[in-house]
Amino acid sequence: MADEHKHRGRIFLHRGDLTQARTAWEAAVADDRAAHNPRELSTSLGNLGNTCALMQDFAAAEHCYREVLDIQRTEGNRHAIAHTLANLGNLQIGADRPDKARPYYLEALDLLRALNDDRALGILYNNLALQEARNGQWEQAIATFTQALDCHRVVGNEEGLAVTYSQLGKCYLDQGDLVRAERCLNNASEHYIKLGNEPAEAAVLRWLATIYETRCDQVSAKRCLGRVISLDQRYTLPELQTDLVRLAELNRAG
Repeated sequence: MADEHKHRGRIFLHRGDLTQARTAWEAAVADDRAAHNPRELSTSLGNLGNTCALMQDFAAAEHCYREVLDIQRTEGNRHAIAHTLANLGNLQIGADRPDKARPYYLEALDLLRALNDDRALGILYNNLALQEARNGQWEQAIATFTQALDCHRVVGNEEGLAVTYSQLGKCYLDQGDLVRAERCLNNASEHYIKLGNEPAEAAVLRWLATIYETRCDQVSAKRCLGRVISLDQRYTLPELQTDLVRLAELNRAG
């Protein structure tokens, strides 16, 4: 029965039916406990934790991840331990307890560095940099974002490059460094175009429009917003009305 419950859990999760997915994974966890299968139990608990996190039941998700971590530490699986530590860190951010996230991230970083796992390191450095930026630790955040970019380049992670360039660009924008912000955001836009991720491209173009408005470069700002609005309409993005108002104000201003 465990395999059937796991199959149902994956299907419901793919469909976005989190309530049914949770029920299926809870049943799979119960089956794995009864079978005294720690490795399978760890996987089922991890999926249950992921589902609970998506439902914003952070307490239940943390309970699952901590049990997973105990199993993984017993088995000595360092890759798995690092992944679960990162999940626990992300969970603290989601639960609005950012001060508790950093220790999990740092322990995971130590493991991943020893394992030379550049793909996972790139993602983790990015998460850590975001937290540093939220705390106003600008220099540290920029250094950590740069480490993330280095790791993404090693493994050719286009999505990682796009995300990190966009977040680093926003970091520079928040500091008022428009030159570096524009450079990073243009890089992000190019990577999103390669990936075909147009909604993400739209978010980057909004920030670029802000840069051009600040510089009183109305032509460039209008060009960005025109592209954004076409993407808003194509993908029914919720920002459409705000973007239309913004462009209308620019047109009135000349």
